[in-house]
Amino acid sequence: MILLSIPEFIGRFHPILVHLPIGILLLGCLFQLLTINPKFLGVRPAVPLIYLLGGLGAVFSSVSGYLLSQSGDYDGNMVDIHQWLGISVSIISLSVYAMYRKQASEGSLNIVAVVLIVLISVTGHYGGSLTHGSDYITSALKDDGKGKAAIPPVANVQQAMAYTHMIQPLLQNRCYSCHGADKQKGKLRLDGKDFIFKGGEDGKALVPGSAEESELIKRLLLPSTNDDHMPPKEKPQLTPEEIALLQWWVQQGADFNKKVQDIKQSEKDKALLLSFQTGAAKKENKLSDIPTAEVSKADDAALEKLKQAGVVVIPAVGSSNYLSASFVTAKADIGVLKLLEPLKKQLIWLNVANTALDDKGMETIAKLDNLTRVNLSRTKVADKGVTLLKGINHLQYVNLVGTKVTAKGVQELNPLKELNSIYLYQSGVTKADEALLKKVFPKVTLDFGGYVVPTLEKDTTEVK
Repeated sequence: MILLSIPEFIGRFHPILVHLPIGILLLGCLFQLLTINPKFLGVRPAVPLIYLLGGLGAVFSSVSGYLLSQSGDYDGNMVDIHQWLGISVSIISLSVYAMYRKQASEGSLNIVAVVLIVLISVTGHYGGSLTHGSDYITSALKDDGKGKAAIPPVANVQQAMAYTHMIQPLLQNRCYSCHGADKQKGKLRLDGKDFIFKGGEDGKALVPGSAEESELIKRLLLPSTNDDHMPPKEKPQLTPEEIALLQWWVQQGADFNKKVQDIKQSEKDKALLLSFQTGAAKKENKLSDIPTAEVSKADDAALEKLKQAGVVVIPAVGSSNYLSASFVTAKADIGVLKLLEPLKKQLIWLNVANTALDDKGMETIAKLDNLTRVNLSRTKVADKGVTLLKGINHLQYVNLVGTKVTAKGVQELNPLKELNSIYLYQSGVTKADEALLKKVFPKVTLDFGGYVVPTLEKDTTEVK
């Protein structure tokens, strides 16, 4: 349990409070500069009030920012710069209001408006750097065209340095923005060996030889709905392979100086490591759940009918004609499911989780033979229904969490050559069935759940 003081609680509103005065003050500066043109002199009477409101907002924002800085989660030097720049914005904004009251010259007011715009921009830049990292803007300019992979492919994975070439890039691209030199959420830094072993306010981030006891691994394995899951759900998430890589490295001693080939590896570990190798990684990624073949645009009338039924249909990625359909706000009854049939060429992702879908409804879903992902979690689907999926040849992902599907039904999916992930937590599959299914699906990731979710002090927040 963590107890929040009133000042710390108020400080956490800073990211919300800070944007309002920025908008108000920039509007005031714009109006002031527009009055240089006689056509816009009509807006001049409103300018003093805008500066006053923006200045007062900046004061409240500065106070909340100061209270937030006392948490110690941020780099001290950068916080100081951002803090004094914010205070300067508050003072100058209120000073401009006073200048209007004293009828200062237009030239002076115009100069101050320009200065204020520059000052707000610089202050915002430092605020953004504290939140997203000092290279948040420039990192986009450094992209070499290889994409946003957390771990750049290495030429020879066995000859690579485990930490330098694989673990460090992963931490840098997924963790440094909150646990780096500029920001240390929870008093934790992950940008160096000493910092990693030091841990944070919740204890040791890493226990060499024991992934189960390492806070870093525990947080990664928490459900994404848990407030303590890392990275936060709005941030880019680690892939199952990246989490497995970290688990392997920690379990084998978390050595910072060894080559990959010098660290103990099982056959499964070798296959995992190979997926990060140049060429091997490309081979693994060749099988995408977004088809490469072009497809025609979906019928607008069919889309409108689904929309009226409450089904959310959006492009699967970007402006692609391939579609994703979700029944978050719709009933998965036969009538609505049949509305999907005109989209069978375009529909590749289907989410009917937490609906009353049963085996009868699966007869309609089985006709959607271009599906690559289907989420049936917490529905009434059983073995008879899941068996119907074996005719969807391109299916890669099946979520059966919380269903009554047993091992017998799951085995019926064996003919699907492109299947790579089946989620079976809290389903009809028993612990005794796990070994059998692993044998039937040697190349498929089978998630049986059963994670050890630690009880953390922060699971409950009490505000005083």
